[in-house]
Amino acid sequence: MYPPQIRRRAMTEDRILIVDFGSQVTQLIARRVRESGVYCEIVPFNKADEMLDTFEPKAIILSGGPASVTVETGPRASLRVFELGVPVLGICYGEQTMCVELGGKVEGSDHQEFGRASIEIVEECALFEGLMKVGDTEPVWMSHGDRVVALPEGFKVVAISRGAPFAAIADETRRFYGVQFHPEVMHTPRGRDMLWNFTHKIAGCSGDWTMAAFRETEIAKVRAQVGKGRVICGLSGGVDSSVVAVLLHEAIGDQLQCVFVDTGMMRAGEAEQVVSLFRNHYNIPLVHRDASDLFLGKLEGVSDPEKKRKIIGATFIDVFEEEARNIGGADFLAQGTLYPDVIESVSFTGGPSVTIKSHHNVGGLPERMNMKLVEPLRELFKDEVRELGRELGLPPDFVGRHPFPGPGLAIRIPGEITREKLEILRKADTVYLEEIRSAGLYDEIWQAFAVLLPVRTVGVMGDGRTYDYVCALRAVTSTDGMTADYYPFSHEFLGQVSTRIINEVRGINRVVYDVTSKPPGTIEWE
Repeated sequence: MYPPQIRRRAMTEDRILIVDFGSQVTQLIARRVRESGVYCEIVPFNKADEMLDTFEPKAIILSGGPASVTVETGPRASLRVFELGVPVLGICYGEQTMCVELGGKVEGSDHQEFGRASIEIVEECALFEGLMKVGDTEPVWMSHGDRVVALPEGFKVVAISRGAPFAAIADETRRFYGVQFHPEVMHTPRGRDMLWNFTHKIAGCSGDWTMAAFRETEIAKVRAQVGKGRVICGLSGGVDSSVVAVLLHEAIGDQLQCVFVDTGMMRAGEAEQVVSLFRNHYNIPLVHRDASDLFLGKLEGVSDPEKKRKIIGATFIDVFEEEARNIGGADFLAQGTLYPDVIESVSFTGGPSVTIKSHHNVGGLPERMNMKLVEPLRELFKDEVRELGRELGLPPDFVGRHPFPGPGLAIRIPGEITREKLEILRKADTVYLEEIRSAGLYDEIWQAFAVLLPVRTVGVMGDGRTYDYVCALRAVTSTDGMTADYYPFSHEFLGQVSTRIINEVRGINRVVYDVTSKPPGTIEWE
């Protein structure tokens, strides 16, 4: 644990606590608050009291949730939330639990509201100041079955809807507000502005939480935690581990030792780029282990995707541990744990511990080697990590690169992995991404890649017959990878990519485009 003085500086004076009741979009609330320059954290409702002992929030937001406050065993907001003297905003279920705890009444409704709805402003309120006036109607996103039927003392109705006569309520004296809709989702067009009003105008936050401030705070925290100890950081070539490495090197210099394990399943030129950037440009001590023969040998004859993942994960840990022991004397292991992982690990629904999502998260290695963890990104979302990378001066094309799976190209080749298939896929993927960049589309797309299918088809090239592989192209738009839509390339663009791949990549004679969304499909093929 960080020393108290460092822990206090890790937060700005202005911070918001979000109490989670199980909503699928609670993380969106946090992202909207942080976008307004205010630091916030999420805590499960049943751990809120413990958090309030040390967090000292300037305001509290109660999230939505799937439960019903009409059930006695349903989750409740602690009365302490309303006794601190700070502003409170209840969203959907949060509004309902606030009403019940303060003496109001909530019942099930025959007129449930799910999806788009319209509210009418019936009285002025600080939450809507500068946005809407009495008599205005505003589109919002609803998702509720129960509804408030009687207000606690001191509250007034400030907005109504067809299915919710208490669509928004306020006790301006105590600065308690409730909305039956979801201001955090994009389907509520002025939702961000409402949250800004709450955090800035009502709570009085200054909005001075920036990546520059986070950078300085985190450097101080790392120095306080590590002291004169040595830190090992596993580089995967991805954004998270790269940002961790550059931040740590800025904090502790050559006390950091990076290890880059080349599995042989990276994209074309990626291993060389990683080594050049960190060893030559940043002068970060780096051990580069080319273990491609080892990985490919263990994968020989293996077709099952889950077995491939497990083999790659176990082999990586073995190789990384071997290199770490060769270095010797390390007291700490750095990992690129992000805030969504932390939230998941403390979920009140008993969610699993942090998931290993890429090679730089090395499972049980800290315990096996008796090392302490350094996790400088554990308070950040993915988009904030990219912003921090820009703040640290990482190259824009490196910070903005598309997500790449831990097992690498192994899960973009259904079936057995061979050197020949890897080389074919690398070439096809390179052509595809070159065309996307040339068209100026790269930054519009969440993820784009080629897949080499275990299918051969007959083709004709010149006067000869071919019998080669099929290449599938995948490109999706997304905000977080949880859901995704396929990118609507023009037919002309797809034809151009197909022509280049077939003409330039020996071993492929047919190209197809994947138009599956997530769900029902997944982004990766395996």
